[in-house]
Amino acid sequence: MLKRKIDNYIQNYYKTTRNALLITGARQIGKTYSIRKFGKSFKSFVEINFIDNPEAIDVFKGAKNSTDILFRLSAMTTVPLIKGETLIFFDEVQKYPEIVTAIKFLVDEGSYRYILSGSLLGVELKDLRSEPVGYMGIKDMYPLDFEEFISCIGINDNVITALRDAWKDRTPVDEFIHSKIMELFRLYLIVGGMPAAVSKYIESNNLQEVMAIQQDIIRLYRRDITQYDPDDKLYIEEIFNLIPPELNAKNKRFILKKLNENAKFERYQNSFLWLKNAGVALPVYNVEEPKMPLLLARSRNLFKLFQNDVGLLAAQYAEGIQLRIIKGDKDINFGSIYENAVAQELVAHALEPYYYNNKKRGELDFIIELDGKVLPIEVKSGKDYDTHRALSNIMDCDEYELPEAVVFNNDNLRINGKIIYAPIYMVMFLEKNNVAPTHYKVDLTMLQ
Repeated sequence: MLKRKIDNYIQNYYKTTRNALLITGARQIGKTYSIRKFGKSFKSFVEINFIDNPEAIDVFKGAKNSTDILFRLSAMTTVPLIKGETLIFFDEVQKYPEIVTAIKFLVDEGSYRYILSGSLLGVELKDLRSEPVGYMGIKDMYPLDFEEFISCIGINDNVITALRDAWKDRTPVDEFIHSKIMELFRLYLIVGGMPAAVSKYIESNNLQEVMAIQQDIIRLYRRDITQYDPDDKLYIEEIFNLIPPELNAKNKRFILKKLNENAKFERYQNSFLWLKNAGVALPVYNVEEPKMPLLLARSRNLFKLFQNDVGLLAAQYAEGIQLRIIKGDKDINFGSIYENAVAQELVAHALEPYYYNNKKRGELDFIIELDGKVLPIEVKSGKDYDTHRALSNIMDCDEYELPEAVVFNNDNLRINGKIIYAPIYMVMFLEKNNVAPTHYKVDLTMLQ
């Protein structure tokens, strides 16, 4: 049984509100598994899957109100509907998005609790006529991040706490622990965070079987492309196939001319957005200046495109790379795989990653907003991680006044001036904090 952070999120969500919850995310990331697990805490759990049970769509069509919907639901299931003690789960709602609109009335009726999920929701629900604001929360879900991965593999929570403390205190990790976590990080680069792949590894320790599952998921993604966007499927599939080689290129930036010598961003924009909205790819846009807010400095048509899961990326490279990664082979370029792991981790932690590129100062791998400040990030897979011209230029620039930067690499933690040299696995501790005030009241005594 895989331990996921979202399990606690779902439990806490339903303790504090009567609203429904919609879990969004790419295919095969474990949404249904976590919801079923939560469903066991109710006396009664009803699951309606609009793909496995397509006749359910016809049953619900034409329902006039919540009473009508619940009457039809009771006729579809043999599971008892117990007021106040039943969780109703609508799965694959992209096949029947009208049920999302209807959730408002079901929540208002108040007899049962509701949870929804589906794939390609960013694609299918973008034109939803009436999103039930105030009646439904939305939570994005991703593949297992590195902390979840090592926890599932068997690393004790006390070890993870010690690693977190080392990051907070800016102190080196015990060398034995450091070497073992680095070994697990290299394993994560191969297995990735897709639950089926992680479960297969835990069950068998067989990387060939893991890779077979990953190839099945990649084929599934390609089928989705042809099924859900018939008009632009050739563009989308071509872009999807170019992600691995483009990341392996020198500057890793996605070059439109690889698609077509005369390619214009406007022509392919919808295809890139499809991959992003489907959760299949992670675009990281260029910013022209490392200043808050980064969104205002974003360049719309300059970006890197990462895979949603680093294990899927590794599975698309040449056969035999898995064993070379595990051994830490110095003769192969880890750069694209390391960067993909970092991008994936940042996105999973609700941090919007950008990259910086300037002809005069150079290029930074990533740049994010953290705790109200701009944090530059460099990712180094080789030995020469002290050499970082662009990062040095940015940190020495008085105009930007950046307090610190991080260089993720293979060695233990150390600090040199404003630069933190941290082991690559410590990217798992970059997390978004809520810096907004929770309570604020204006003093009006002098005006009353």
